[in-house]
Amino acid sequence: MVGAIGFGAMSFAGFFGPADDETSLKTLAAAEAAGIDFWDTANIYGMGRSESVIGRYFKEIGTSRPITLATKVGIVPGPPRTINNEAGYIRRELEASLTRLNRDHVELYYIHRREQDRPIEDVAETMGKLIEEGLIGGWGLSEVAPTTIKRAHAVTPLRAVQSEYSLWSREPELGVIQTCATLGIAFVPFSPLARGMITANDLTPNTFEPHDFRRVNPRFVEPNFSTNLSHVHALRDFAQGKGITVTALALAWSMKANDTVIPIPGTRTAEHMQDWLAAASLDLSANDLMLIEQIMPVGWAHGARYADTQVVGVERYC
Repeated sequence: MVGAIGFGAMSFAGFFGPADDETSLKTLAAAEAAGIDFWDTANIYGMGRSESVIGRYFKEIGTSRPITLATKVGIVPGPPRTINNEAGYIRRELEASLTRLNRDHVELYYIHRREQDRPIEDVAETMGKLIEEGLIGGWGLSEVAPTTIKRAHAVTPLRAVQSEYSLWSREPELGVIQTCATLGIAFVPFSPLARGMITANDLTPNTFEPHDFRRVNPRFVEPNFSTNLSHVHALRDFAQGKGITVTALALAWSMKANDTVIPIPGTRTAEHMQDWLAAASLDLSANDLMLIEQIMPVGWAHGARYADTQVVGVERYC
């Protein structure tokens, strides 16, 4: 059991602008103080930097409550980027992650992307062995199809499935969320705030750092960006009328399906986190949901959610 909202540590690696490790440590402390006890990272976030920051926190500061920690394996950075789900590779990368995290086990270990030429049943067996050895508490999949979830779960039951899901990325409604609910698997939306788009302040793409993930993302490139921003402004106005932050509104919306949906927003600073916290207790009425749907109807976002260079390994099913 974990809190209603988790924390995604991808931004600690500088994917969305400059990151400072000392600031990241303060952000983790704020997350813990707020009761956020489900933290998510990956081996490739900054080539181990995100994991190392979390490991420093455990070693130098320590936690006052149990933290459920998730990390990932499977993406091999390029160029070109490739996917590897081979048993030996998974084990070696897990050992390296545990060293960086200052842990002897991790509660949740995801296959970050599925290797299409390798039967998912073989991967499930590999993860089952790691569970038996006590190196991981459970396993998960990221950005996969409902059929893959069912096949994998039949071999070694899944704890969680992670996909991008927000008011502008709703593909999981076409089978993934329903499959997870049927099988009793937690569904974990990443980027539930639309990669920083649905927040209190307007983004300015012309100031993005050269390595910022969003710099070449179609939704942040004109003319798409300005059109998308107009919808965000309308949602902000709606949230303001209700006396809540737009981030809390968006997170509450992402959790509306059932109580096994656990969004993992991310931030580089503790200050931004304060805007989230009301989401866990926010009850959206049927009328609220209808009005949100009018502002951001299915398919409203202009541009694909990934550029061609970013979509490698994402399993397409619709």
